[in-house]
Amino acid sequence: MAVGPYGDRQRRHAAVQKDLEQIPQASLITPTAPIATATHGGRAKCLQRLVRLELPVPRTVALPFDAVHAIAEGQMPDLAAVLSEFEPDSLLCVRPSSEDPDWGGPGAILNIGMNDARYVDLCDTLGRNAAAALYLRFVQSYAVHVARLDPDVFDDVEDGGPDALSEILHAYEAETDEPFPQDPQEQLAAVLRSMARAWEGTSARLLRQAKGAPADAGLGLVVQEMVPGVGQGECGSGVLQLVNPVTGKPQLTGRYLSQSQGRDALGAGVQALYLEQDPRGLSLEEVAPEAFAELKAHAALMRRRLREEMQLEFVIENGRVHILDGVRVARSARAAVRIAVALAEDGIIPKEEALMRVDAHVLNELLHRQVSPEAERDVIGSGIAASPGAATGRLVFTAADAQASAARGEPCILVRRETSPEDVRGMHAAVGVLTEKGGMTSHAAVIGRGLGLPCIVGASNLKFHSRRRMLAAEDGRLFKAGDIITIDGSTGQVLAGQPEMLEAAEDGALGTLLAWADEARDIGVRANADTPEDAETARRFNAQGIGLCRTEHMFFDPGRLTVMREMIFAETPSGRAAVLERLLPMQRDDFRELFRIMEGMPVCIRLFDPPLHEFLPATKGGQRELSEALGIPVSDVTRRVEEMDEYNPMLGLRGVRLGVTVPEIYDMQARAIFEATLEASKWGEPVVPEIMIPLVSAKREVELVKARIDAVAAAVKAERGEDFTYRLGVMVETPRAALRAGEISPHISFLSFGTNDLTQMTYGLSRDDAGRFMSEYVNQGVFPEDPFHVLDTDGVGELLKLGVQRGRAENDGITLSICGEHGGNPESIAFCRDAGFDYVSCSPFRVPAARLAAAQLAISSKTGKIAPTYAKY
Repeated sequence: MAVGPYGDRQRRHAAVQKDLEQIPQASLITPTAPIATATHGGRAKCLQRLVRLELPVPRTVALPFDAVHAIAEGQMPDLAAVLSEFEPDSLLCVRPSSEDPDWGGPGAILNIGMNDARYVDLCDTLGRNAAAALYLRFVQSYAVHVARLDPDVFDDVEDGGPDALSEILHAYEAETDEPFPQDPQEQLAAVLRSMARAWEGTSARLLRQAKGAPADAGLGLVVQEMVPGVGQGECGSGVLQLVNPVTGKPQLTGRYLSQSQGRDALGAGVQALYLEQDPRGLSLEEVAPEAFAELKAHAALMRRRLREEMQLEFVIENGRVHILDGVRVARSARAAVRIAVALAEDGIIPKEEALMRVDAHVLNELLHRQVSPEAERDVIGSGIAASPGAATGRLVFTAADAQASAARGEPCILVRRETSPEDVRGMHAAVGVLTEKGGMTSHAAVIGRGLGLPCIVGASNLKFHSRRRMLAAEDGRLFKAGDIITIDGSTGQVLAGQPEMLEAAEDGALGTLLAWADEARDIGVRANADTPEDAETARRFNAQGIGLCRTEHMFFDPGRLTVMREMIFAETPSGRAAVLERLLPMQRDDFRELFRIMEGMPVCIRLFDPPLHEFLPATKGGQRELSEALGIPVSDVTRRVEEMDEYNPMLGLRGVRLGVTVPEIYDMQARAIFEATLEASKWGEPVVPEIMIPLVSAKREVELVKARIDAVAAAVKAERGEDFTYRLGVMVETPRAALRAGEISPHISFLSFGTNDLTQMTYGLSRDDAGRFMSEYVNQGVFPEDPFHVLDTDGVGELLKLGVQRGRAENDGITLSICGEHGGNPESIAFCRDAGFDYVSCSPFRVPAARLAAAQLAISSKTGKIAPTYAKY
């Protein structure tokens, strides 16, 4: 039996084929007709729903997928039977009906059945100009889309009127060597054949496959009686909806154009009427008040009964309303949230369905400024969209320049080849970051997401001239320091100038949706937070604590960096401890502030992780400044820098290896944590800090560090005469730690999987450099996705499962989590929930998306309804 997504598709296809064998080749759309989205497409099914609501829908016949496929192969259904469903003199239109409207389809053809005789009749009833307009429109669309004539043939035809009609009929005959077809059945056959073959053409197939459609996606067609929209009295066409598609707020929007057909009112430059009364011009409400009131009532009924905000396509015939179609309102991410919440609050859909209607991936965009959809984009380069949101500012090329720019009140974009911990101060000062190198888990990407800072990394098609402080675009344009650019961290585009922006949308609707999500989800969500600002953001987004606090970022403040460097130059353990005594009160204040902000929620503090060489200056100028600050010769500084240089510092003396070989650092940090714990506990509930040992690969490492931390805890308790508790855990970042979790877990309270480094070590990939070739690997199918962006559930996932199973087998009370960037990815949360993790932790601005995704997965497991795009990892 076929299994997995492909097997599901096979079974579904077989079921559809079975249905198709049992349904007629053409069905009049009635309340009980055998019409289904899977066999006739979404438009046909929606029209049936409108008929069931007894709305004024023109008579319509639906052709199923297999009938259209047969038409493409030359087998025409009984068109006489189709035409018999309509009055003999009816004009018809044919519209596509694909299963998903996003898959597109051929354009509609209007006024089928128009011929010389019908034109004469309509001249008497509608007038010559109106009749000519209907005939002219049909001939033009038939010539171009059915007969496949070059549109340029008709360039010389004058616009509108009987004379233009005569010209275009002669032009058609001249190009085809035959008169324009007069038989309505012949016309309909040609239109159906043309649309069916257009759908099955190679270009159309590739285009819809790019939008997610299966290769064998079918097309249905609907043949509908035309309501002219032109003629005597108030006639016209338009669209109407009850919400603003950008904000989602209740607002009657749409357009109406007198003496028009189809979607003419939406054409560029068209002088359409307003819908409601408006001081700027004439409105439909004024020219046809009864029709206007009827349309609003129809829209409200559709919203209530179809359980969705719908856009009506309508036509008015001498003041009488006809509903031609209803489609789901196109909407921005922020509108999707507001619409879902409003439908639930109005009792139209349950809360659980509202949660399932919003794609968790788009929530990140809502929390940041975005380039307006209507804005013109002058793209000068592109890279990896590493942190969402858009920002405009002046180019700066150093962290110091970024700080200076911020001090002047000038927004700036920090540009670096790649960032290092020393650039964090500049990143705090900038409104966006752009780097030449890096991937989704590079330093700039991780810190950018943590700060909620728009960030683009790996922009290798721009040339970075750091010394000259200049960027060169592919088209040759140069951008110097001080020039204004915009980065769009949601798309990865770098833009020249300052396009129009949309502000972030943290409104009541989003808060309501996330509150419902918290009621539904069954896995915890924490935030990665290194600073009080990060912690405040985590609280604002209702994170359930801090799952990762990276303490090394606290040491790059200028006042601390010099002390840190002095410690590195100390020759003895006692000398290092003496210097670290000066850092102790600073660290204690850091931790106390985090505990205060989190108000008793868990705070997991990772002990010092990076190699010490990162704190030493790499340039000659920086080394001279350090020699002056420490009062030692430059040669001693240079020698020490060279001594500490490592071939591969990511795999060198860092993490727990520093805790074992230079234990004074962890001793100081442990004391700072415990003293801050006692002080913070005086304000409220007792604080229970979580201390995490990074980069563990052996049980003995844990034993050594645990012994020292326990000793520091005992000393603090004795000195203060107060008791406290703490939890010790391990950050699983090496494959060996995952494999040996069974022997490590009895010594600790929690295992937190750092999937950034675990992915890096499992693949043997540099997370900073993989962005250069990762897209090529994904395009050629080597990897299904960038493993630093979406968790590799097969390889890295197997290590995670082994770690969970072996850790729990030896310590059934152990807490399990992930704290890498995958923690905020909806696809990865699905895996973590299935594998039995207690919580995920991610950047603060990704917490809302994680909360929603977790809720959708919980609802999916109970109801069987698939979450938008990621319930099946």
